[in-house]
Amino acid sequence: MNQPASPPSPTPAKKVDAVRAKREKVAKYTLLANRIGYLFFAVAIATFVIGFAVSFNGAVSAIVIGSVIAGSVLLAPAIVLGYAVKAAERDDRERGL
Repeated sequence: MNQPASPPSPTPAKKVDAVRAKREKVAKYTLLANRIGYLFFAVAIATFVIGFAVSFNGAVSAIVIGSVIAGSVLLAPAIVLGYAVKAAERDDRERGL
């Protein structure tokens, strides 16, 4: 007689490497910091161009300077950490880990 098909055996759970999980988390935050940092630089450039075309006053200057500082504060560590994560992943691939 026909026996009902047994349910598929569950696949073994992947082992989660704590270092790779942390690396993935750092990569996610560096990507976000890169996007926000470059957005600040775009705001600075746009504000400068608009201020130059219309009227360059203290408010325009403050926005440009603040945007450049905020973008630099975000981008400097994000770029370094992003390269570090990529280098560590490449090293793991080369070593077969």
